[in-house]
Amino acid sequence: MQPSSAPFLTPRRVLLLDDDRFMLDVLRDMLGMIGAPLDVHAELDARCALAALPRHAPDLLILDLAMPDMDGIEFLQAAASQGFRGQVIVVSAMADGVRNAATELARVLGLQVAGAFRKPLALEQLRHALQC
Repeated sequence: MQPSSAPFLTPRRVLLLDDDRFMLDVLRDMLGMIGAPLDVHAELDARCALAALPRHAPDLLILDLAMPDMDGIEFLQAAASQGFRGQVIVVSAMADGVRNAATELARVLGLQVAGAFRKPLALEQLRHALQC
């Protein structure tokens, strides 16, 4: 699929959630390559990210589904119950069916899903998700 020529809808605030510090650094760098948001907050722990959600008020949440203690699906449910209304991008090495189920649940919870991608996320996938 070719990326559209639509302008980027660059978020101003982004919350990254992944239990892999390297992946958080890669995501932060990728956001910078496509027109960095003003404020990127990264968390290794889902419970800390959930606590940061109301303070940080992100426009975009990028999260992995496979997290210790609180998985990504639980996080999406908790974020929706807190009133999060920004966009969500799911990035996971889990099977396509799991990613699809998570995104469908997110939509049912009223969250705006911008994309669901297999790890590792490619720059063009992120760029495309932000263009839509």
